[in-house]
Amino acid sequence: MKKDFGTQYDVAPLSCKMHQEFEPHEALRDVIKCFWYDQRDTGDRRSSFQVVPDGYAEIIFYFGSLHSLADDGSSRPLPSPFLMGLLNNPAVFETQYRLEIIGVRCYPWTVFDLLGLSSGPGGVHIFTHPIAGLQAALSSLMASGNIDQVLARLEQYFLDIRPQIAIDSTLSKAGAAIMDSNGTIPVSEVAAAAHATIRTLERKFKRSSGHTVKDVSGLMRFEQVRNQLWHNPDSSLAGLAHEWGYADQAHLSREFKKYTGISPAAFARNAKKRKQLVSDDFVAFVQA
Repeated sequence: MKKDFGTQYDVAPLSCKMHQEFEPHEALRDVIKCFWYDQRDTGDRRSSFQVVPDGYAEIIFYFGSLHSLADDGSSRPLPSPFLMGLLNNPAVFETQYRLEIIGVRCYPWTVFDLLGLSSGPGGVHIFTHPIAGLQAALSSLMASGNIDQVLARLEQYFLDIRPQIAIDSTLSKAGAAIMDSNGTIPVSEVAAAAHATIRTLERKFKRSSGHTVKDVSGLMRFEQVRNQLWHNPDSSLAGLAHEWGYADQAHLSREFKKYTGISPAAFARNAKKRKQLVSDDFVAFVQA
C-alpha cells in the first residue's frame, strides 16, 4: 500500500510489491489528490507493516486479507472500504497471501464532506456509507486483472456525487496555502490567504477535518523531512531543520520522534540499511 493510506515502511520484506498512482479527473482535483493501486504477495506467511503519519486521508478498498494491530498485539480484520484519517503516530497492519489495494487519497479538509460524514479523530474509521456497495463490483473487476476499469468505476462514482458536495472556499484557499508551503507558514498567514480570521479558519478546519490547521501543517512539514531522509539518508539534520522552518535541530528531532517513534538519525540509519537490501522499499499511501 503506498499515506497516505499514510506512509508505509515494511516491518518484514514482502516478496512482491507494485505501486501506481493516477491523477483524478479535473472535476475532482479540489477534493482528491490522486487514486492509487498497490499489490503485494507475502506467500503463506503473515507480514506486518507500519503506516507513518502524513498530511492526507485515505479511503481504502482492499482485496485479500488485512488486519489492524493494536499496541497489545491484538488483531482485528478490517472491512472494505475503510477510512484512514490523519495519524499522530504509526499504525500497524498485517496481511497474508496476496493483497491488492485501491486507495483514494483525499485532503483532510475534504474527505468527510466528500463522504457526507461527521469529522472525527485520526486513525482507522469504520463507517456505513453507500460507497461500500462498490466493493462487489470492484472485486469482480479486480479479479479480471483490469486495474484501469477498477479505477474508472471508482472515479465515476465520485464524479457522479461531486455536484452534490459543497466544499467551503475558505477551506480550499487555506488548504492550497498549506500545500504550497509544505506546511511551513504560520496559521496567521494561512488565514490571510483564506481571507478569514484565525478563529473562523480554525473553527471551520476543525469541523471539516477533526484537526487544527497546525496539526495538518505539522504533518505536511514532517512528511517533507521524512521523504528527504529516506532518499538521502546522509542529509544534514541541521540543514533540514533550517530548510523546513523548524526552530532548530532539536525541534525537528522532537517532532520527528513524535510522529514515528524514533529519532530522525535512527530513521536515516534504517533507511540506509534498507536501501542496501532493496531498490525501493518505501511507499507512501497518501503522499505523491
